[in-house]
Amino acid sequence: MQRVAGLNGMIVVTVPEGFVEPFSYDEEHTVLLGDWWHKSVYEQATGLSANPFVFVTEPQSLLINGRGMFNCSLAPSGTCNASRPDCALPTLFTAVPGKTYLLRIGSLTSLSSLYFEIEGHPMMVVEADGHYVRPFAVRGLFIYSGETYSVLVKADQDPRRNYWAASHVVGRNPSQTPSGKAVVSYAFNGNNPWMPPPTAPPAGPPWNNTAIRVDQSRAIFAHPHFVEPMPARADRTLLFLNTQNRIDGHIKWTINGVSLMFPATPYLVAMKRGMKDAYEQRPPPDMYDHMSHDISAPAPTNGTVGSPVYRLALGSVVDVVLQNSNMLNNKSETHPWHLHGHDFWVLGYGEGKFNPAADAWRLLNVRDPIMKNTVPLHPDGWTAVRFRADNPGVWLFHCHVEAHVFMGGGAVPG
Repeated sequence: MQRVAGLNGMIVVTVPEGFVEPFSYDEEHTVLLGDWWHKSVYEQATGLSANPFVFVTEPQSLLINGRGMFNCSLAPSGTCNASRPDCALPTLFTAVPGKTYLLRIGSLTSLSSLYFEIEGHPMMVVEADGHYVRPFAVRGLFIYSGETYSVLVKADQDPRRNYWAASHVVGRNPSQTPSGKAVVSYAFNGNNPWMPPPTAPPAGPPWNNTAIRVDQSRAIFAHPHFVEPMPARADRTLLFLNTQNRIDGHIKWTINGVSLMFPATPYLVAMKRGMKDAYEQRPPPDMYDHMSHDISAPAPTNGTVGSPVYRLALGSVVDVVLQNSNMLNNKSETHPWHLHGHDFWVLGYGEGKFNPAADAWRLLNVRDPIMKNTVPLHPDGWTAVRFRADNPGVWLFHCHVEAHVFMGGGAVPG
């Protein structure tokens, strides 16, 4: 849980010299989105492990390039001074009229799914997780923890004023978390770069409208000139039920009923040294009982805690279908899933319960799927991906919500 404590940043990998990208721009800027708590990660971790369970609650602030907003009247007396210079609205970037800007946007939130927008400036999405996409326009960008996108923004608005940039919580009730705010300032004679925009900050979309978020996920395809050929079929299919369990009085996240607990000796060390007692040798289940399990019912309470490994043949092709399911409170929420060491082809998204017999042929994109390394699992639905196990090692496949992976929401292919 070091990420939420501030141990994060952005690395930009540039294209080789002479390589022509499928878009052009004048300048580029990075936008790193996050969320922030006043409680330390040690307090948060203690609550997540406790019985009775204490959740981390909602973040007190959303961050844009490390800067956030907070209502000082809610803080203990003398601990918050809004008149400090570093409490002023941060400038995201200064725009020159007529120029086109590439924004490299990344989300390192601990909990929050976000919607990022710049007032009056639509965005053209051109890249996702390091892969070029078929360009598509959005008013604002839905982005989930662990994802990166590149968008083009044209400075074509009235240059005599400044504009809001804002991030908003979606998928969770944002009433306790104010939107993150920054300013896009125009470099224009007579415009005061420190003047707040004359309009009210944008409110963002309805936080509980899942359909519009699924629509954006389904709009992402590989750029026609940069389609990575995908194997025609998988050698193995893993059907993962992502849900909560109550295990020995503690609330855990599980995959197919197994809550991941990292062994004291790292997996790779144990495997290299033949330490078979260092981690669980029994293979984890490839599937759950998808015929009888009701994803709309409260989560079961019959899980286990373990450290098993999904052993994959080198070079084999693996399909993973992530199935969302209700939590113990009988609600379903968004989970961004991230795979270490590999990119995967995103085959598709669906509502309800995945049916291996029907959905595998009816809803999966095998023509021009985008490659990513992080993908959202939307409420009450499923997400299917395919990857080639061509990078030897032991890798983590996990929910990118920090509290969830801390509570066991992950699996280990190796």
